[in-house]
Amino acid sequence: MRVGICGLGTVASGVFNLLERNAGEISRKTGTSIKVAQIGARRDHPDVNSGDTPVTRNLFDVVSNPDVDIVLELIGGTDTALELVKQAISHGKHVVTANKAMIALHGDELFSLAAEKGVQVRYEAAIAGGIPIVKAIREGLAGNEINWLAGIINGTSNFILTEMERPGLNLSFAAVLEEAQRLGYAEADPTFDVEGIDAAHKLTILSSIAFGIPLQFDAMFTEGISRITAEDIRYADELGYRIRHLGITRKSSHGIELRVHPTLIRKDEMLAQVSGVMNAVMVGSDAAGRTLYYGAGAGAGPTASSVVADIIDIVRNPTSSIPNLGFVPESLADLAICPIASISCPVYLKVLVQDRPGVMARLTSILGDHDISIESLIQKDAHGADAAIVMITDDAPEHAINEAMLEIQSLAAVRGEVMRIRVAELAE
Repeated sequence: MRVGICGLGTVASGVFNLLERNAGEISRKTGTSIKVAQIGARRDHPDVNSGDTPVTRNLFDVVSNPDVDIVLELIGGTDTALELVKQAISHGKHVVTANKAMIALHGDELFSLAAEKGVQVRYEAAIAGGIPIVKAIREGLAGNEINWLAGIINGTSNFILTEMERPGLNLSFAAVLEEAQRLGYAEADPTFDVEGIDAAHKLTILSSIAFGIPLQFDAMFTEGISRITAEDIRYADELGYRIRHLGITRKSSHGIELRVHPTLIRKDEMLAQVSGVMNAVMVGSDAAGRTLYYGAGAGAGPTASSVVADIIDIVRNPTSSIPNLGFVPESLADLAICPIASISCPVYLKVLVQDRPGVMARLTSILGDHDISIESLIQKDAHGADAAIVMITDDAPEHAINEAMLEIQSLAAVRGEVMRIRVAELAE
């Protein structure tokens, strides 16, 4: 089987080297050899010795090359990459990609085109690096009804939050972000990572595989971590929680929840133990119960592992009938995506107030007026005559929390904005 690689960055170089290094093992597992027939790259990579493999600077030479059976789209972005994949499909070639944005935004169209041409589009590497989460949900849990899914699916955000947890350092978001950039864990412009866009692309795909719905990135609720402070980390710890940037999708009688935001998780939950740049996805299903998938979410080796696994699947079964999203296309359900205002969960609220009599009573009265009860509460001296009141509510509708926050915000004794972080309830 002959492969054409488009791009020669971190992932593509990892794929080329993995195919070379493990050629013998791959041949033993497939009964055939996998040869890189051509590389399309605008520049060379110092870690790749392409040897006698032809290299072209025109990426589209690869998709039109009759000696290429499988096109690896590893350039990223949603413009040139999308056109490359469309042309590859039109030439009757299978496609393997690590491009989560392209799949989240254009996957439905690409899967339809591929079905018409009788070729496969595989995308395991688009989500969670080396974790085979697509295969786990689409195939390993195929006999289950999936109820919910929650994942730490962006290593940059997880690194920042777990570094801010380090005892005694009182590190700010800005300071840890700078360290993440120095270490190469965060881009110069970290917006996609810290504001949740990268995780939202991945969760869009995971939700479609879990529930058999069309890809709907535009319906996603996304909130980043840039407002999280060292104090929030400390207060959450005191209340028995850790803060993680979670992607959560859940099926209810009202439709599908689809949301990425900072989340409090109880310390004894497995997801709360995930630190650094690692990723993890927990799935709740009816037969298997809760299952957890953990591993490196990025990097040359882990992501190349998933790309090569997709290549091997195609080699083993080039006429595979496994649906791209795990459900036959005509059975995809047109379920409503729940607006964030319609969800219900406990929340962490932090209110900075003037430390004077009656303030606490006024806060609890407002919450009570909206049928919001308090599960736990702490009060801390903050700045001078001010105090920080921190509470975890019982389960409450989002719209009620929003209304209560507006009333609290309007009190003369309240300083600054009320901080709200949702709390995860990971049921069976």
